[in-house]
Amino acid sequence: MHPRILCFVLGALAAFAASATVVYKWVDADGLVHYSDQAVPGAEKIYTSSSARSGTVVPLAASPNQAAKKPPAPGALEFTQFAITSPAADQTFFGDEMIGVHLALAPGLKPNQIITWHLNGKQLSDQPPDATSFVIPRLDRGAYAIAATITDQSTGESLSTGSVSFYVRQPSELSPQHKNP
Repeated sequence: MHPRILCFVLGALAAFAASATVVYKWVDADGLVHYSDQAVPGAEKIYTSSSARSGTVVPLAASPNQAAKKPPAPGALEFTQFAITSPAADQTFFGDEMIGVHLALAPGLKPNQIITWHLNGKQLSDQPPDATSFVIPRLDRGAYAIAATITDQSTGESLSTGSVSFYVRQPSELSPQHKNP
């Protein structure tokens, strides 16, 4: 077969296949939107083509358990301010310096909400569940990351800050002249 004819035939087949594309769209219980080429109960059928039907949405029959589901309620963990303000990102501490930790939080915690702190991924169990400020007494030399998570115990919903990295330097025992002031 001549190459031009082969290209023409393949192009015509591709155009025909593209004009017959059907996509199914649905929203799961968590509010996430999904698209698939497979039909799912409760999904909307969307025709994607260059014809006049382009973008037409045809809802499929919903299953009984999906029809009864309600949209998710607004979260209990909504804060206008929720960030670690101390230590500062990439801050360096020297020697036996105490490290102050502070979480800016507005509005404050509700009675059923707790804070858990994590240093390098490990939970700091010695902090009270409502501590927004505390001091880390002494850390060895190295790089550290601290993060906070607020959990609503009645709903199980949780919200975490981003990790804040900081560093601890220690003076060298072998070189006392390099001790920090």
